[in-house]
Amino acid sequence: MIAHLQGTLISKSPVAVVVDVRGVGYLVHAPLSTYYALPAEGGEVTLKIHTHVREDAIKLYGFLTGEELVIFEKLIGISKVGPRLALSILSGMPPGELVTAVMNNDVARLATIPGIGRKTAERLTLEMRNKFQDLADGIAHPAGKETNAVLDDALSALVNLGYRRPEAEKALKALWEERGGGVMLEQLIKESLNRLS
Repeated sequence: MIAHLQGTLISKSPVAVVVDVRGVGYLVHAPLSTYYALPAEGGEVTLKIHTHVREDAIKLYGFLTGEELVIFEKLIGISKVGPRLALSILSGMPPGELVTAVMNNDVARLATIPGIGRKTAERLTLEMRNKFQDLADGIAHPAGKETNAVLDDALSALVNLGYRRPEAEKALKALWEERGGGVMLEQLIKESLNRLS
Protein backbone atom coordinates (compact mmCIF):
# COMPACT_ATOMS: atom_id res chain seq x y z
CA MET A 1 0.00 0.00 0.00
CA ILE A 2 1.18 3.52 -0.80
CA ALA A 3 1.23 5.67 2.34
CA HIS A 4 3.39 8.61 1.26
CA LEU A 5 4.30 10.40 -1.98
CA GLN A 6 7.03 12.97 -2.50
CA GLY A 7 7.73 14.40 -5.90
CA THR A 8 6.97 17.11 -8.45
CA LEU A 9 3.47 18.51 -8.78
CA ILE A 10 2.66 18.05 -12.47
CA SER A 11 -0.92 19.30 -12.41
CA LYS A 12 -3.60 20.23 -9.92
CA SER A 13 -7.33 20.82 -9.89
CA PRO A 14 -9.90 21.17 -7.09
CA VAL A 15 -10.57 17.42 -7.21
CA ALA A 16 -7.27 15.75 -8.03
CA VAL A 17 -3.54 16.27 -8.53
CA VAL A 18 -0.82 14.45 -10.42
CA VAL A 19 2.48 13.92 -8.63
CA ASP A 20 5.55 12.76 -10.57
CA VAL A 21 7.74 10.44 -8.50
CA ARG A 22 10.87 9.48 -10.44
CA GLY A 23 9.08 9.41 -13.78
CA VAL A 24 5.84 7.83 -12.62
CA GLY A 25 2.78 10.06 -12.43
CA TYR A 26 0.35 9.30 -9.61
CA LEU A 27 -3.24 10.57 -9.81
CA VAL A 28 -4.23 11.60 -6.29
CA HIS A 29 -7.69 12.76 -5.22
CA ALA A 30 -7.53 15.52 -2.60
CA PRO A 31 -9.84 17.81 -0.60
CA LEU A 32 -9.98 21.56 -1.23
CA SER A 33 -8.05 22.21 1.99
CA THR A 34 -5.07 20.40 0.46
CA TYR A 35 -5.58 21.89 -3.02
CA TYR A 36 -5.47 25.50 -1.76
CA ALA A 37 -2.22 24.86 0.14
CA LEU A 38 -0.37 23.19 -2.73
CA PRO A 39 2.62 24.86 -4.38
CA ALA A 40 2.52 25.99 -8.00
CA GLU A 41 2.74 23.33 -10.69
CA GLY A 42 6.35 22.22 -11.05
CA GLY A 43 6.98 22.61 -7.32
CA GLU A 44 7.91 19.87 -4.88
CA VAL A 45 5.09 18.35 -2.84
CA THR A 46 4.76 15.75 -0.09
CA LEU A 47 1.42 14.07 0.48
CA LYS A 48 0.18 11.61 3.06
CA ILE A 49 -1.72 8.92 1.17
CA HIS A 50 -4.67 6.64 1.79
CA THR A 51 -4.80 3.80 -0.77
CA HIS A 52 -8.38 2.72 -1.36
CA VAL A 53 -8.70 -0.72 -2.95
CA ARG A 54 -11.89 -2.03 -4.52
CA GLU A 55 -12.53 -4.92 -6.87
CA ASP A 56 -12.68 -2.62 -9.87
CA ALA A 57 -10.24 0.15 -8.92
CA ILE A 58 -7.32 1.32 -6.82
CA LYS A 59 -7.50 5.02 -5.94
CA LEU A 60 -5.13 7.26 -4.03
CA TYR A 61 -6.34 10.00 -1.69
CA GLY A 62 -3.78 12.60 -0.61
CA PHE A 63 -3.53 15.09 2.23
CA LEU A 64 -0.97 17.65 3.33
CA THR A 65 -1.57 17.03 7.03
CA GLY A 66 -1.83 13.92 9.14
CA GLU A 67 -4.94 15.35 10.78
CA GLU A 68 -6.79 15.44 7.46
CA LEU A 69 -5.77 11.85 6.73
CA VAL A 70 -6.92 10.63 10.15
CA ILE A 71 -10.29 12.37 9.79
CA PHE A 72 -10.73 10.98 6.26
CA GLU A 73 -10.05 7.43 7.44
CA LYS A 74 -12.44 7.83 10.37
CA LEU A 75 -15.13 9.18 8.05
CA ILE A 76 -14.94 6.31 5.56
CA GLY A 77 -15.28 3.93 8.51
CA ILE A 78 -18.88 5.12 8.87
CA SER A 79 -21.59 3.22 7.02
CA LYS A 80 -22.74 4.94 3.83
CA VAL A 81 -19.78 7.35 3.86
CA GLY A 82 -17.45 6.58 0.97
CA PRO A 83 -14.24 8.34 -0.07
CA ARG A 84 -16.06 10.84 -2.30
CA LEU A 85 -18.38 12.02 0.47
CA ALA A 86 -15.50 12.07 2.97
CA LEU A 87 -13.56 14.39 0.63
CA SER A 88 -16.64 16.62 0.28
CA ILE A 89 -16.87 16.88 4.06
CA LEU A 90 -13.18 17.79 4.38
CA SER A 91 -13.54 20.27 1.52
CA GLY A 92 -16.53 21.91 3.17
CA MET A 93 -15.06 22.58 6.59
CA PRO A 94 -11.58 22.93 8.14
CA PRO A 95 -10.57 19.84 10.19
CA GLY A 96 -10.61 21.63 13.55
CA GLU A 97 -14.02 23.12 12.88
CA LEU A 98 -15.37 19.74 11.76
CA VAL A 99 -14.22 18.04 14.94
CA THR A 100 -15.66 20.83 17.06
CA ALA A 101 -19.01 20.65 15.23
CA VAL A 102 -19.21 16.88 15.75
CA MET A 103 -18.26 17.06 19.42
CA ASN A 104 -20.78 19.88 20.03
CA ASN A 105 -23.52 18.01 18.14
CA ASP A 106 -23.81 21.03 15.81
CA VAL A 107 -26.05 19.38 13.22
CA ALA A 108 -27.01 22.71 11.64
CA ARG A 109 -23.35 23.59 10.97
CA LEU A 110 -22.58 20.17 9.46
CA ALA A 111 -25.68 20.36 7.26
CA THR A 112 -24.22 23.46 5.55
CA ILE A 113 -21.59 21.26 3.87
CA PRO A 114 -22.58 20.57 0.22
CA GLY A 115 -23.88 17.00 -0.11
CA ILE A 116 -24.66 16.66 3.59
CA GLY A 117 -28.33 16.74 4.50
CA ARG A 118 -29.71 17.00 8.00
CA LYS A 119 -30.12 13.23 8.39
CA THR A 120 -26.53 12.56 7.35
CA ALA A 121 -25.33 15.32 9.67
CA GLU A 122 -27.23 13.76 12.57
CA ARG A 123 -25.74 10.35 11.80
CA LEU A 124 -22.24 11.84 11.57
CA THR A 125 -22.46 13.48 14.98
CA LEU A 126 -23.85 10.29 16.50
CA GLU A 127 -21.29 7.92 15.00
CA MET A 128 -18.25 10.19 15.02
CA ARG A 129 -18.30 11.55 18.56
CA ASN A 130 -16.38 8.64 20.08
CA LYS A 131 -14.05 8.37 17.09
CA PHE A 132 -13.21 12.08 17.26
CA GLN A 133 -12.57 12.19 21.01
CA ASP A 134 -8.79 11.91 20.67
CA LEU A 135 -8.77 14.63 17.99
CA ALA A 136 -10.99 16.85 20.12
CA ASP A 137 -8.55 16.50 23.03
CA GLY A 138 -5.74 17.59 20.73
CA ILE A 139 -7.69 20.63 19.60
CA ALA A 140 -8.69 21.56 23.14
CA HIS A 141 -5.05 21.35 24.24
CA PRO A 142 -3.05 22.00 21.07
CA ALA A 143 0.69 21.86 21.10
CA GLY A 144 1.83 25.35 22.04
CA LYS A 145 4.49 25.58 19.37
CA GLU A 146 2.09 24.57 16.57
CA THR A 147 -0.57 26.99 17.75
CA ASN A 148 1.92 29.86 18.05
CA ALA A 149 3.38 29.07 14.64
CA VAL A 150 -0.03 29.24 12.93
CA LEU A 151 -0.99 32.47 14.71
CA ASP A 152 2.45 34.00 14.07
CA ASP A 153 2.30 33.14 10.36
CA ALA A 154 -1.21 34.58 10.07
CA LEU A 155 -0.20 37.74 11.95
CA SER A 156 2.84 38.19 9.73
CA ALA A 157 0.67 37.87 6.62
CA LEU A 158 -1.84 40.44 7.86
CA VAL A 159 0.88 42.92 8.86
CA ASN A 160 2.53 42.49 5.44
CA LEU A 161 -0.84 43.31 3.88
CA GLY A 162 -0.79 46.66 5.70
CA TYR A 163 -2.93 46.00 8.78
CA ARG A 164 -1.82 47.33 12.16
CA ARG A 165 -0.37 44.66 14.44
CA PRO A 166 -2.66 45.28 17.48
CA GLU A 167 -5.82 45.11 15.34
CA ALA A 168 -4.59 42.02 13.50
CA GLU A 169 -3.68 40.26 16.76
CA LYS A 170 -7.09 41.02 18.23
CA ALA A 171 -8.95 39.67 15.19
CA LEU A 172 -6.82 36.52 15.04
CA LYS A 173 -7.15 35.70 18.74
CA ALA A 174 -10.90 36.28 18.72
CA LEU A 175 -11.37 34.03 15.70
CA TRP A 176 -9.08 31.33 17.13
CA GLU A 177 -10.98 31.27 20.43
CA GLU A 178 -14.39 31.25 18.74
CA ARG A 179 -13.41 28.24 16.66
CA GLY A 180 -11.78 26.41 19.56
CA GLY A 181 -8.46 26.44 17.73
CA GLY A 182 -7.56 24.06 14.96
CA VAL A 183 -8.20 26.58 12.17
CA MET A 184 -6.05 26.13 9.07
CA LEU A 185 -3.69 29.01 8.25
CA GLU A 186 -5.38 30.02 5.00
CA GLN A 187 -8.84 29.98 6.58
CA LEU A 188 -7.55 31.99 9.54
CA ILE A 189 -6.14 34.69 7.26
CA LYS A 190 -9.22 34.77 5.03
CA GLU A 191 -11.71 35.12 7.88
CA SER A 192 -9.53 37.66 9.69
CA LEU A 193 -9.42 39.78 6.53
CA ASN A 194 -13.23 39.73 6.43
CA ARG A 195 -13.33 41.03 9.99
CA LEU A 196 -10.71 43.69 9.46
CA SER A 197 -12.17 45.08 6.22
